[in-house]
Amino acid sequence: MAVPARTCGASRPGPAPTALPWPGRGPRPGPGARRPLLLLLPPLLLLPLLAAPGASAYSFPQQHTMQHWARRLEQEIDGVMRIFGGVQQLREIYKDNRNLFEVQENEPQKLVEKVAGDIESLLDRKVQALKRLADAAENFQKAHRWQDNIKEEDILYYDAKADAELDDPESEDVERGSKVSTLRLDFVEDSNFKNKVNYSYTAVQIPTDIYKGSTVILNELNWTEALENVFIENRRQDPTLLWQVFGSATGVTRYYPATPWRAPKKIDLYDVRRRPWYIQGASSPKDMVIIVDVSGSVSGLTLKLMKTSVCEMLDTLSDDDYVNVASFNEKAQPVSCFTHLVQANVRNKKVFKEAVQGMVAKGTTGYKAGFEYAFDQLQNSNITRANCNKMIMMFTDGGEDRVQDVFEKYNWPNRTVRVFTFSVGQHNYDVTPLQWMACANKGYYFEIPSIGAIRINTQEYLDVLGRPMVLAGKEAKQVQWTNVYEDALGLGLVVTGTLPVFNLTQDGPGEKKNQLILGVMGIDVALNDIKRLTPNYTLGANGYVFAIDLNGYVLLHPNLKSQTTNFREPVTLDFLDAELEDENKEEIRRSMIDGNKGHKQIRTLVKSLDERYVDEVVRNYTWVPIRSTNYREYCKDLNASDNNTEFLKNFIELMEKVTPDSKQCNNFLLHNLILDTGITQQLVERAWRDQDLNTYSLLAVFAATDGGITRVFPNKAAEDWTENPEPFNASFYRRSLDNHGYVFKPPHQDALLRPLELENDTVGILVSTAVELSLGGHTLRPAVVGVKLDLEAWAEKFKVLASNRTHQDQPQKQCGPNSHCEMDCEVNNEDLLCVLIDDGGFLVLSNQNHQWDQVGRFFSEVDANLMLALYNNSFYTRKESYDYQAACAPQPPGNLGAAPRGVFVPTIADFLNLAWWTSAAAWSLFQQLLYGLIYHSWFQADPAEAEGSPEARESSCVMKQTQYYFGSVNASYNAIIDCGNCSRLFHAQRLTNTNLLFVVAEKPLCSQCEAGRLLQKETHCILPPPFPAARAPPPAPRAPPCPAASLTPHPCPADGPEQCELVQRPRYRRGPHICFDYNATEDTSDCGRGASFPPSLGVLVSLQLLLLLGLPPRPQPQVHAHASRRV
Repeated sequence: MAVPARTCGASRPGPAPTALPWPGRGPRPGPGARRPLLLLLPPLLLLPLLAAPGASAYSFPQQHTMQHWARRLEQEIDGVMRIFGGVQQLREIYKDNRNLFEVQENEPQKLVEKVAGDIESLLDRKVQALKRLADAAENFQKAHRWQDNIKEEDILYYDAKADAELDDPESEDVERGSKVSTLRLDFVEDSNFKNKVNYSYTAVQIPTDIYKGSTVILNELNWTEALENVFIENRRQDPTLLWQVFGSATGVTRYYPATPWRAPKKIDLYDVRRRPWYIQGASSPKDMVIIVDVSGSVSGLTLKLMKTSVCEMLDTLSDDDYVNVASFNEKAQPVSCFTHLVQANVRNKKVFKEAVQGMVAKGTTGYKAGFEYAFDQLQNSNITRANCNKMIMMFTDGGEDRVQDVFEKYNWPNRTVRVFTFSVGQHNYDVTPLQWMACANKGYYFEIPSIGAIRINTQEYLDVLGRPMVLAGKEAKQVQWTNVYEDALGLGLVVTGTLPVFNLTQDGPGEKKNQLILGVMGIDVALNDIKRLTPNYTLGANGYVFAIDLNGYVLLHPNLKSQTTNFREPVTLDFLDAELEDENKEEIRRSMIDGNKGHKQIRTLVKSLDERYVDEVVRNYTWVPIRSTNYREYCKDLNASDNNTEFLKNFIELMEKVTPDSKQCNNFLLHNLILDTGITQQLVERAWRDQDLNTYSLLAVFAATDGGITRVFPNKAAEDWTENPEPFNASFYRRSLDNHGYVFKPPHQDALLRPLELENDTVGILVSTAVELSLGGHTLRPAVVGVKLDLEAWAEKFKVLASNRTHQDQPQKQCGPNSHCEMDCEVNNEDLLCVLIDDGGFLVLSNQNHQWDQVGRFFSEVDANLMLALYNNSFYTRKESYDYQAACAPQPPGNLGAAPRGVFVPTIADFLNLAWWTSAAAWSLFQQLLYGLIYHSWFQADPAEAEGSPEARESSCVMKQTQYYFGSVNASYNAIIDCGNCSRLFHAQRLTNTNLLFVVAEKPLCSQCEAGRLLQKETHCILPPPFPAARAPPPAPRAPPCPAASLTPHPCPADGPEQCELVQRPRYRRGPHICFDYNATEDTSDCGRGASFPPSLGVLVSLQLLLLLGLPPRPQPQVHAHASRRV
């Protein structure tokens, strides 16, 4: 946990050399002529361009002329801000009211220690509730008597999906005429749960692919009913408890309080056993290698089943696990660019899932190659990995080789690696070798005959991994806290405390201890509840509290967003991705993961709140370990509102009932609010009320304070105020605290939107600055003040200030027939472009009337050639980063209807070979062709998602962001955009005490040398960047000004070696400190059973005839709970 202290301003770099201006509009050298980009000569050598006698001529302005214009602009801005900004007046007001407030210095170390202690106390209460639940569950199950003849009508419970299923005529229970007695409950709205709940009952959710009437499920419902009273008692002891959940290993979820299930519009695929919190609580971390048989016999439907099975298997892994996937025939090779085990995070699993789809069946089966590759992967100790459970998962259609020599070499006698084998598809192979492999290596054998068996059989291996935990007993009863994820019932972002629940029964006196894990108990803690323990408003607008876990993922951070695209994916945002990464932050992250205390002051880059700007600032980080809303909540009964009038009305009504010192109010916030209300009112009386804003073309003046007040004058302007009324959430406020001087903020414009509609008194430019106050040896910035400029009026004023006139009433200077004149921004606006651009590269003012509606746009969209020249001459620096929490529109699917081209096609030799007809290849071919005719969806793309469903609208993705900020150049100089006969002169100069760049340039004569356009926008990507920011390769040399097409950003790569480069240098992390992967008393005799029969020509011919007659074996529509789950 760290607390950056309040910020300091960024210092400006030193001056740059002055350059020789290129002469004005006249004959230019040809394209072959050599011309320096910047000719570094002393200013004394600058020579004016002389016109021939008797001819009038305009020349490009001399450098001293443009510097004079810049000084006039600086003086005008400073004068207006001194008169109307009210900085000095506000300082005096604070000093006059010094007796009304006191200054207290934040002590970061004590502050973070207090927050850490408060969070520990919060979590400890949840831990105690978890332990009560887990102990009760184990006792209830131990006392329960198994009933073989239990019936559906014997069980009474609230089925959370009942209402949705009754509305769906195609649901399984409607089809079966279910006899389950479902309770009908009444619900009340509860703001804590953001849902309608019933506190007297629990609710039950059962996955769609599990039959509710099976004996196993009915017995599970029977004994878990007793948990209801424990849930209720827990809430009585701690009313702040949120969801209390028991996730059973059979798939049943019982949670409290009861609420209807939030079923999606499509098929509900929720299964508690695949949720991040269940996976983490049910087993210790895993190192897994998945090997897939892609020999020629594995084709058609079998190959499809294998691809789907691998994807489902990957979904059972969490960020604490490591994985690799390889395919094999005669040789083994990784399916993706990953050559070793990689962390099973969301982005890496996406790479695997995409790569698996490209597997093609060919060659002969070579189990030895596959297993040797897998064991080599698991023995590689030079990489980061879980170092706990080690396992190999093999998917195949069958074979005769047992590869005993491989196991003897790599795994026996200790058998530290478990082997799980999966027989996929309906085939004629003897499965005894597959079962033997699993049984001989402490694993399990599974069969996946059809698509309906995939989900259940790719997660049952967790039961085997849970055996050492169960046998370890109390030692394994460790509460673990998950990564942040989106709650399925609508709580938003949560973390969950988990505790495994063990089966304590024994089959008889003296029998071995039961090895089954019954399930996982979980209690949610909403991130908003943890945030309430942090002092958000005592740290200043740019101070914040954040917390990270052992993976470096943030649990708390102002940049952590709620995920609305896919609640099944955990929200894994690394601290270095939540902020702009640098070496200092890497050190801080490592120290925090290691559980150390620390403090460090660093200079770093930060994004503005609107993500349009980047500022270089000083931040102070302080951190300590934890051992085991956008509104300020002034008072509990105060209704917050964005409307100031409504808020004040609510505030006055409450103050008539309670005093500011009432226990239901936050005294600190409330006293600051009242203080700042009075101080800003005095500012209105002393500085604003008697001023004529129209004289200086101002639309409004304003002040925003640390106490939460934003006061805008006059009242009419307040009605049109579009900035966030909460100062801490306003970009102009936070940037003003981070920067010295006057900060300009033009109205935001997107290139894809229509231009601004210029109407009187509607479009304005904000200019703001922080008020510094020295009290008792402390320097404070308690407020930000500013003005709102009238865009059109100030554009006209800008022309005059950058001209040879001293004021608007003075007539324009005309150049006589025998005189030589310099161009200016008013008279020669047809030939000369004059603009003010802010530090983010956005247009603020222009002397071109047709560009006024483009104010606020990135300047490259206005003049790409000139913006590129400014970038190439180091006036601007580019910063690229990645948003890992973005939501993107789904990509249109490719033509999946061509699937039959992937079918194995037999040759003439195959047809003439009797052995081929008795092989699984023939079986698979017939199987695929027949299934393709009957189940049309196997050969065509899935139908479009239901309109309006979240899945159809958007999905999670990575988005590339680009911002610009001022570079090293801090002085003025002239340069040339060299492009043959289309060359242009330009002059650029930073305006002192502002965030503005003054640019004067010749307007382009032609478009023969179009430059590549710099972009300042977001680009959608599917995969992460090729390198972490701090480890990125050195930047490429700056492109020449003409041409520069290479600077046009390309779409982010969807695949390639870049992702491999990222995993070669993983970020520092620490896995869980406990591991349960071995117990000497483990009974490995239960290792799976499968039907097996030797190949028989007669049987095969009979089956082929059945297929040809259109009577294929009917696939299972439902998967029932495993018989081994009987408890």
